[in-house]
Amino acid sequence: MVKAILKYVTPPTEAQLEGLKAYAKREAGDQDVEFVMEQDVALKSGFILRVGTAEFDWSEQGRINQLKKALHESLNISYEPEKKAKKAKTIGHHVRHEETDKLLVSLRKTMDDFVLANSKREVGTVTWVGDGICNADGIDHAKYGEIVIFDSGVKGMVQDIRTDEVGIVLFGSDQEIKAGSRVARTETQAGIPVGDAYLGRMVDALGAPIDDAGEIPSDNFYPLERPAPGIMDRQSVREPMETGILAIDSMFPIGRGQRELIIGDRQTGKTSIAMDTILNQKGKDVICIYVAIGQKASTVARLVNNLKTAGAMEYTTVVCSTASDPAPLQYIAPYAGTALAEYFMEKGKDVLIVYDDLSKHAVAYRALSLLLERSPGREAYPGDVFYLHSRLLERSSRMSDEKGGGSITALPIIETQAGDVSAYIPTNVISITDGQIYLESELFFAGQRPAVNVGLSVSRVGGAAQTKAMKKAAGTIRIDLAQYREMEVFTQFSSELDDSTKKQLNHGKALMELLKQPLGHPYSMEEQVALLVSSGAGAFDEFPIREVSKKKAELLSYMHTNCENVMEELRSGKVLTDELREALVNAANDFKAQNTVEV
Repeated sequence: MVKAILKYVTPPTEAQLEGLKAYAKREAGDQDVEFVMEQDVALKSGFILRVGTAEFDWSEQGRINQLKKALHESLNISYEPEKKAKKAKTIGHHVRHEETDKLLVSLRKTMDDFVLANSKREVGTVTWVGDGICNADGIDHAKYGEIVIFDSGVKGMVQDIRTDEVGIVLFGSDQEIKAGSRVARTETQAGIPVGDAYLGRMVDALGAPIDDAGEIPSDNFYPLERPAPGIMDRQSVREPMETGILAIDSMFPIGRGQRELIIGDRQTGKTSIAMDTILNQKGKDVICIYVAIGQKASTVARLVNNLKTAGAMEYTTVVCSTASDPAPLQYIAPYAGTALAEYFMEKGKDVLIVYDDLSKHAVAYRALSLLLERSPGREAYPGDVFYLHSRLLERSSRMSDEKGGGSITALPIIETQAGDVSAYIPTNVISITDGQIYLESELFFAGQRPAVNVGLSVSRVGGAAQTKAMKKAAGTIRIDLAQYREMEVFTQFSSELDDSTKKQLNHGKALMELLKQPLGHPYSMEEQVALLVSSGAGAFDEFPIREVSKKKAELLSYMHTNCENVMEELRSGKVLTDELREALVNAANDFKAQNTVEV
């Protein structure tokens, strides 16, 4: 026995009723049908027939909704109110009439092409709801990741498919959703609108603006989840994505299309490294996307203000899902950011995306999974949490020239507890990425900032992502630092040291001081090369340690004043020839001679 419900405004005639009953019987597969009639004046006129989980809408309100949808799609493509208003103010009434004519043409075409469809949709019933999760029965053909809509207007996403019901995560409040509420399939995969107008804006995980700067006109609609590019569609990572941070660009270079993990305890400068990297992309034709997951709204606002002050918001989009947002929005935020990044990558652009941070993302997914009654695994995380991050980060790559040559460079951030890099989520993401920058609390509190641990940090792309000048200038810096750390431990109990050991210790101390860098002051490639060559020549070894940071700034100013031609050759050619190296060494020695200080 299948139940059929007929909703009407005016009762149907006998002939109409017989036709509707026959239609319901056909849809039920010739099974017996229990026919129930309900009056609903909100329909304006017409009927809505529900047979089992299928709903057929022949009402006036349903047809109005169809027309609204068609008009909205038409206007979204051809009509951009913000741009129209700006042009009208600037140019005058002529443009206003021209835009109006275009709008009228678009509306006429939409009306001419509009055909009323027999609106059929699959409708289910909520069986349980709570904590931003609900279970529904009846939408048996729903797909994973499909958007569904409730009677209250709240949208959700199918996250769990079982034999008797589906689990849905909600993208809004569950206050108006109760057991017995109706939920309908949209047959649309979860996604966000994308477009060039998103640059300079701050949006939520669904792509809606949250910066009080008006609506954002979109050019397309991208699904949140897409397969990662295949091997044949990629090319090797060989072009540098310079961070402007000397300690990273010299020892752990990042390439365009690479995934480099930033990992460390709370308050060790992880976000600062990402922010400096974004600031350093100014004027380099790189688009930046910062995804804030589970951060405090005040923290995100401060970061956005810093980006605006530095003029970096012009090429940056902030996708924000704060700690106050429900877990489903925190869960989809990085996927939304990646969808936007893919839009720009497919246009041949280089994109830098920062996920801050994936630890909170994993926690949000754990909350969803436990509420959906999935069995917890190690550290109570679900068993597919590795796949969660791998299918996200695998979408970052450098595309082949045939595919446009664009790239997505990912900087995921992971927060460790008491420096434990062997925990579940850290080891997962380490195994997915192409290297990690490990920030150590002890170094941070000792004043070594950025607090990069040279021993545990690595870039698996290496020198392939460095310019020839940087690769040659960096030379043996990692070996020098490792020898200094070992020598420092070995000699701390010795009171008498020979001259060669003292010289090595002084060079190591000066090098450690050289790698200190204030927040928000990235160095250009030629400045980094000049500092590394000068350090290799011992330009800072004889200065007191407390003076090295000051002398470093003075040396760069000296180089720009007296060796600007050398700096320009480095900037344009990106190659450190023997002649350029000799010129830099001579300039460093002259600077040292002019600034000799008694130790």
